[in-house]
Amino acid sequence: MKLARCTTGGPSFWAVVDPATDAARPIAGGVADWGPGLVQGGGEAALTFVGPTLVLSQLRLLAPCDVTNKVVIAGANYRKHLIEFGVAAPSQPIAFLKAYGALIGAADPIRYPPLTDELDYECELVVILGTSDIDLDDPLASVLGYTAGNDVSARDLQRSGPTGIGMDLYAAKSQDGATPVGPWIVTPDEFPAGSPTLRLSTTINGEVRQDGTTADMTWNVPELISFIHQRVSFAAGDLLFTGTPEGVGQATGRYLRPADVVEVTVEGIGTLRNVVGPKTG
Repeated sequence: MKLARCTTGGPSFWAVVDPATDAARPIAGGVADWGPGLVQGGGEAALTFVGPTLVLSQLRLLAPCDVTNKVVIAGANYRKHLIEFGVAAPSQPIAFLKAYGALIGAADPIRYPPLTDELDYECELVVILGTSDIDLDDPLASVLGYTAGNDVSARDLQRSGPTGIGMDLYAAKSQDGATPVGPWIVTPDEFPAGSPTLRLSTTINGEVRQDGTTADMTWNVPELISFIHQRVSFAAGDLLFTGTPEGVGQATGRYLRPADVVEVTVEGIGTLRNVVGPKTG
């Protein structure tokens, strides 16, 4: 099943979507309303369909996250990504929050923030939690599904934290309107059992910059969920970015520029295609 958060230009709504038939069937409520039923195996019986079926290609796809939910980022979680910076793997996962206002949809323009000259890309597998009742013995049972994300980062702002204090990850990762997510949530039944092993990539103007696999994660999806939930509890609908493979602009000095076409693809999910907007300010 694929679930998308959509709009026709008015209020947002959720829908079960079928890209093959270009169809979107609107459903009532948000993830907190029907997510628990879906993760418990309720299927379409856990959903209340409302109104007529719509044409998917005529809808704007929004970030698949309700305004009430939080966005958690797990960093430094790919072995080769750490190697390219000569950094040893941390002894435990690293996690922090991203502001909801940073999120944009699968085809929305990426805002180029005025305070940075080093705007970077990071393709990521994103996990969506379907319930607040996390079973630490089986964290994957709480997963509603997976989507693609591009954790766009302002690297110069990231390094601007005061000496002895550390990186300014909030400024680097939460810039308004700069983080594409989507195009939809794909439920776990469409993947093999266990933590997903999927190829993910980034191209800039058609040139491949990142090409990795989630098999390179230091901590897999259930390990991340368990670690984070014991410190800051998850709720139904929360997003969890799981890290990025090697090949980011910070490693090569090749950062995003206005008018760049950025495509992030995650196997079995789909592609984000976003154009970098003009630098403002």
